[in-house]
Amino acid sequence: MLSEERQVMMKRIVTFFLISLLHQVSAQESLIDTVFIDNQFSKVSKTAKTSNLTSDKILENSTSLSDLLRFQSNIYIKENGRGSTSSPSFRGTLASHTAFVWNGININSIFLGQGDINNLNPLSYENVGIKFGGGSVIYGSGAIGGSIHLNNSLDYNKGFEGTVFSEYGSFATINSLVRGKFSNENFSFNADINHSQSKNDFEITEKKFINRNGEYQNTSFNLGLGYKINPNNELYWQSQYYDSDQHYPIFSENQTKTKYQVQTIRNLAGWKLRSGQFKNNLKLAYIEDNFQYFSDIDKPKTSSGIGKQYIVRNDLDFLVSKKSSFNLITEYQYNEAEGFGSGIQNPKRNAANFSLLYRNVNLEKFYWELGAKQDFVEGYKSPFLFSASAKYLVNNWYQSSINISRNFKAPTFNDLYWEPGGNRDLIPETSYQAEMSHYFSYHNFKLGITPYYIKMTDMIQWVPVTPAIWSPKNVKKVDFYGLETELSFNKNWNNHKVDAKISYSHTRSVDLETKKQLSYVPFHQINFNSSYQYKIIGLFFQALYNSKRYVDDSEINYLENYFVLNAGIKLNPTKHIQLGFKINNITDEIYQTVNYYFMPKRNYAVNLNLNF
Repeated sequence: MLSEERQVMMKRIVTFFLISLLHQVSAQESLIDTVFIDNQFSKVSKTAKTSNLTSDKILENSTSLSDLLRFQSNIYIKENGRGSTSSPSFRGTLASHTAFVWNGININSIFLGQGDINNLNPLSYENVGIKFGGGSVIYGSGAIGGSIHLNNSLDYNKGFEGTVFSEYGSFATINSLVRGKFSNENFSFNADINHSQSKNDFEITEKKFINRNGEYQNTSFNLGLGYKINPNNELYWQSQYYDSDQHYPIFSENQTKTKYQVQTIRNLAGWKLRSGQFKNNLKLAYIEDNFQYFSDIDKPKTSSGIGKQYIVRNDLDFLVSKKSSFNLITEYQYNEAEGFGSGIQNPKRNAANFSLLYRNVNLEKFYWELGAKQDFVEGYKSPFLFSASAKYLVNNWYQSSINISRNFKAPTFNDLYWEPGGNRDLIPETSYQAEMSHYFSYHNFKLGITPYYIKMTDMIQWVPVTPAIWSPKNVKKVDFYGLETELSFNKNWNNHKVDAKISYSHTRSVDLETKKQLSYVPFHQINFNSSYQYKIIGLFFQALYNSKRYVDDSEINYLENYFVLNAGIKLNPTKHIQLGFKINNITDEIYQTVNYYFMPKRNYAVNLNLNF
């Protein structure tokens, strides 16, 4: 049960929240914009380093979200074999230090505190946003290294639109999408269904490796609705249902085959309102994650769990003037879970938080903002968080921005309640971050340089208590620092269009006790993406280099560096039809992102995309 003090605090937050809404309903009217469900992402993009992957880019790497992020960002992806468990590493941080944000709502697992990239199909989203650096003031627990934003959109006044996408590739891989949209002045409808599957039975003969039991399949259904009551009020709804079946690779025919099944339900209802000097975005969300693990696919499940999140989130903007505003974000969550085979019974958690941000653009070339956040979480004391950022336009060819923040990651249900070994005395991991970006532009070229530093304390690590029992403890202090650079070129002339970008990252993740690099953090990473379009023909190229990565904390065993090259061609015989062909891993590179699990050598895919 909540203490009396916490109950009083939560009542005050809810009361303030309701008063704010009533004030807006009674205020004068003004026009509202088209709904952007994650309304904060465009705001943080003013000073933070961000990237947007549109639907066209998503179709270039439609096989998995792992492939999309691996080849079109400088995030390191740790994948236990193609299509299996996969997680991101921003700036050398762990998977649990990345926040997954679905239409503005943090959807990290309440069991693990992270997300499995291969249980998030990229075809389910019309835009994938990437934010580098801490963001806990806005996006909550886990937003330490960065955040991945999975966005759906609602349009108006566009009539009927349809998309049919189908792709067939090596290893009997199929990816398909059917999407329909309809919108008029006041109503928006968006529905799609996508399906992916693969036998995934590739071989690496040089290493005597066969990806046995590697098959997978997943299906996702998405529904979006929007309705403008009047020019000031807009209601919206977003739903997602996801079902997947992953088989985990085994290394010999005599091993027992295993699998992992996931079913996810996400529902989000929202009300967007503008009224005088106020803007408000109210969200009510219900998220349910179910999983079942089978240590033998021919026998009943070994373990399972169901996690439920009930979320009320309100985002209130008060415009002090045309160039400055206060932004109050209040949120209440009720989380509950039920485990099987893990010792976890029925943990429950109440949590509330509020963030206050001030943004100012009074000076023509200078933008700045300040933020503060306090959490109230049942069961443990939460840290006070803050953020500060600014951007200065020095001249027409150079601008600079700076970001400073304190961020955190809360202990998960597994950390606290797993039996045997759970530790209810854990405190949140906290970190301080600073980064400074420099952007230069000259004609069609743009150059970005971002050095950064993250200092983390109380990092949660599972350590052996006995040979058979492990327990999580706040033990590690880690420094993360490095440099990210990117150079881009864009030019259109006559019927020609060229886009190219090369990114380089140097990353250090140092355990302050051992003075060694954390495992699976490459010192050097290079990404190259380019595309060329001439009338109805388009070409694209992707290249990825990762330096060696240690597989443990000893700095003795490591994975070799690798270089992977992809290329594709697109033909548009009419504006409604696109044909595509792609070659992955052209040079037949043998490589691993995680020890023991090899990735495919050269493979192919063909696709058809119809728009009407």
